[in-house]
Amino acid sequence: MSSENPETREGQPGLSEAALLGLCPRCGAKTMFDGMLAFSERCGICGLGYSRFNVGDGPAALLTLAVGTITVALAIWVELSFVPAWWVHVLIWIPVTFALVLGGLRITKAWLLASEYRNDAREAGSRDI
Repeated sequence: MSSENPETREGQPGLSEAALLGLCPRCGAKTMFDGMLAFSERCGICGLGYSRFNVGDGPAALLTLAVGTITVALAIWVELSFVPAWWVHVLIWIPVTFALVLGGLRITKAWLLASEYRNDAREAGSRDI
């Protein structure tokens, strides 16, 4: 491996750490997000441009499937075990779904961006000039 490979640089956070805490995958500063879900333009410490990474809709699609599966499975279990009124399901599952989606979307977006950085991912057919 060459010394230019992103995996060989010291001071970089792991994928899990970068995803959970919103850390820059290059320097480890907490600069990845500018708000709840929006990426910053670039890292204020090392200058890594986050806009060069194409996270796209991958995290949302993955999360839709995962949260939908978890929520439906738990709702069925609650229904079969306790037989609550319909409004109890509304009070439980709407907030749980929103919390899982918002919390999970931030983490999956950060994980995907850090993963793209680690793997030096690029758009198909593009070249560095």
